[in-house]
Amino acid sequence: MSKISFSDRIHYGFDSFMSRGTAALIGGLALTSLAFILLMGFLVSLTGIAPESSDRLNPLEAIWGVLMRTLDAGTMGGDTGWLFRFAMLFVTFGGIFIISTLIGVLSSGIDTKLEDLRKGRSRVIETEHIVILGWSLQVFTLISELALANANRPGTCIVILSEEDKVQMEDALSTVLGKRPKIRVVCRTGSPSNIVDLGMVSIQSARAVVLLNATKEYADIQLVKTLLAITSIPRAIAQPYHIVAQVQDSKSFDVVNLIGRNDIEVLLTNDLISRIVVQTCRQSGLSMVYMELLDFSGNEIYLKAEPTLQGKTYGDALLAYNDSAVLGIRYSDGTIQLNPPINTPLQPNEQLVLISEDDNTIHLSPLSDPPIARQAIQVKDKNPIGAPENTLILGWNDRVISIIQLLDRYVVLGSSVTVVAEFPAAEVDLSTESLNLQQQIVQYRQGDPTERQVLENLDLTKYDHVLVLCNSDLEPERADAQTLVTLLYLRNIADRNNCNFQVVTEILDVRNQALAQVTRPDDFVISEQIVSRLLAQVTEQKSLNAVFADLFSPEGSEIYLKPVSDYIALDHPVNFYTVVEAAKQRGESAIGYRCKADANNTARAYGITINPKKDQLISFAPQDRIILLAEN
Repeated sequence: MSKISFSDRIHYGFDSFMSRGTAALIGGLALTSLAFILLMGFLVSLTGIAPESSDRLNPLEAIWGVLMRTLDAGTMGGDTGWLFRFAMLFVTFGGIFIISTLIGVLSSGIDTKLEDLRKGRSRVIETEHIVILGWSLQVFTLISELALANANRPGTCIVILSEEDKVQMEDALSTVLGKRPKIRVVCRTGSPSNIVDLGMVSIQSARAVVLLNATKEYADIQLVKTLLAITSIPRAIAQPYHIVAQVQDSKSFDVVNLIGRNDIEVLLTNDLISRIVVQTCRQSGLSMVYMELLDFSGNEIYLKAEPTLQGKTYGDALLAYNDSAVLGIRYSDGTIQLNPPINTPLQPNEQLVLISEDDNTIHLSPLSDPPIARQAIQVKDKNPIGAPENTLILGWNDRVISIIQLLDRYVVLGSSVTVVAEFPAAEVDLSTESLNLQQQIVQYRQGDPTERQVLENLDLTKYDHVLVLCNSDLEPERADAQTLVTLLYLRNIADRNNCNFQVVTEILDVRNQALAQVTRPDDFVISEQIVSRLLAQVTEQKSLNAVFADLFSPEGSEIYLKPVSDYIALDHPVNFYTVVEAAKQRGESAIGYRCKADANNTARAYGITINPKKDQLISFAPQDRIILLAEN
């Protein structure tokens, strides 16, 4: 090995210095420039070099002159005396090589910094902000809902960390959402599972963290990595982490809870959408009820303790509010029961689950005796066991199996399900044994639901419900386009053959809802929008996750839309106190109504009214429905 020379050491030191980055270069060049200016200034003063007919320059004057000529070559234009001119020419050349290099490095550093800002790699200095990790179609509805929820909190900041390009995220948000004067949205590019990138968005001081889980293979594995990274960062504020995680596969539920314990609220996306699809297909208008409950622009669900009602029954609480509707009880151990038995007493440390316009509008009514028109109440016996139901599922996605299994828990013995999809029958296992079905049988037919002839070959007259599912493997626009084609053919064939079935359509992108309305489906299930609104609700109120879990579960009470004539006489207008009392006598909790005349009116929320004022008179028509919580 050759001996390391002094020159080699100089080269190595220079290379090391140059590799330190823009800040080191600027600092080194600034010191070099200063040394050059001071040296030349003192040399000019000591040697007595000066313009003709001028006295020797003192050190300060000489340094100033050298500085001016270093920065601007034109300054020496008026110099006299060849010796002084040559000296200043040397100074000017030094400025060209040193000062210009410094300026170039500064310019390059600024460009690099601007590029870093464009890439979204600068640190976010925020506290009590909301962090969204990941990027998907849900982010637009999620931000819109969070903006509504935080309208009374000026300066709210939402930070998005995703591997997407920062500029593209900002452009997409601007295009879809427009101006957002009530909140600030900050985008950063990085990996949600990288500890350094999480620190970049100040996740340790965030008020809430939302994990968007893309619908792709291994998405839950990436989610687990992100949760491990978050929980390894110590909190910078007193409150524990409030993490809302969107999980695709129920098998990931246990491992997610092991990581976060009480800090994580899990939403099982596929299971949730399957439950809503099944419930909606059997009750027209139910999806709109859910959308109203999950929307921050109207009435929302709250939990509130009412010491005044302690010792009274749940039935008494149903009539205790004029501007709020009671749903259930949160017991002292944290469990939720919606529509408990009417005679359930309210104990200390328990809270009521209510629907109200805002948390500050929940007030007990001053009326000790509600104005109930008891002569208008005509409570009929609950409906007997229904007839077998035939359901047609058009299309295929990851939720088909769970939809069939959930449907089996609602229908009676002798019901059937027919699935039509493009896969060969040999690739699909829908046997009764593999699905563990008790009440219904399943048939599979290979065919493309977007082809008219496939639909023509189906005997549509025998079906009670039709579900049109989106293909989640495609891009949202293409998947929704296929859904629209199926709906157009389906409606045309149904009108020609006078088929009387309910059509429930799954839409991915809410922007396609207006197009889908042309095809006249009975109900939409806009999966991405529902999940986004649920994420927003749980982000703002952690305890609501347990409420929604009970609400969407087949066990216990659920939301039903039942004929108004089963509860009251229709010959005179009645107030909603009377409706609540009629439902109470059947062990049910009334929360609203639907006017059939406005079922297709978007401006009137498709006829849905949630939490009406109980003292106002309502004129019901025979086809109107009462929205209530009941066991069946």
